[in-house]
Amino acid sequence: MATSQVETVSTGADKAKIALAGALVLAAIAGFYLLSKHGPLVQWGVLLAGLVAAVVVFLVSEPGRQFVGFARDAWKEVHKVVWPTRKEALQMTGYVFAFVVVMALFLWFTDKTLEWVLYDLILGWRK
Repeated sequence: MATSQVETVSTGADKAKIALAGALVLAAIAGFYLLSKHGPLVQWGVLLAGLVAAVVVFLVSEPGRQFVGFARDAWKEVHKVVWPTRKEALQMTGYVFAFVVVMALFLWFTDKTLEWVLYDLILGWRK
């Protein structure tokens, strides 16, 4: 049985930072709707400022730093992938389409055969 490591927010400061980030998101959304009389420029400015502040607060917490580290590692792994050439991608796409057509024909033929056997031969419901 594989062991799974569960990571939680460990310190009270990190919990407060995450709560503050959530509160900033809610305040930004509320400000967007409450300032509708001041025009779209003010609305969007308040929304973007609140979201940016929430992201900054999240990124200075320990889970935010872990997320940034994970994102960097993931980006490094993406660069290690050997992507197929255009010719290989088109060939594989062609194989998939051909398989889909063959499978559709097979399922249609199977369906019609079972329909003929059940309704015409066994039950005699067709004329």
